[in-house]
Amino acid sequence: MTGAIARENPMWVHALAGAVFLLASTPNMALLAQGLNSGEAIDTIIGSDVKTGEEQAAGDESRIISAIENTPANISEVRKKFSLDSVVIIFLPDIGGEESEVDRKIAERQTEIVELREAIEGSAMFYHAVDSRSVLLRDIIALEFDDKNGVTIFVAGNEPSGTGSVN
Repeated sequence: MTGAIARENPMWVHALAGAVFLLASTPNMALLAQGLNSGEAIDTIIGSDVKTGEEQAAGDESRIISAIENTPANISEVRKKFSLDSVVIIFLPDIGGEESEVDRKIAERQTEIVELREAIEGSAMFYHAVDSRSVLLRDIIALEFDDKNGVTIFVAGNEPSGTGSVN
């Protein structure tokens, strides 16, 4: 059947071959798009400035535990959010060292925390907010939303140098 079409319409075969050649020789289209390494693109996706800081978990244990306990509701909120007015990432260098109340709560809620990380990974806005500050998803332990369309993300570990600071 294909041979019959080619014999009846010889130009059709030439047009198809030309189209295949053009597609094969076209440069990678992703190179022509605005890259996600661009600060401007990331700022547009996030929609707000991302601030970072470092605190001791021991100084605000009840707030962090409350955020961990509220993880199921926050997972749903991460999936629904499409804009944020502020993003604050707090690094907690004393998490994971000695056995604290926060460490016990993290161990207790590990499954929910993994689901939260997956929700963050699935949201371009949240993912690029943490990625722009060199935060690994595996280090996120909780987050909390405020009444002003802002979010604070709690991260186990030290703040990478050069990521900025909370004003």
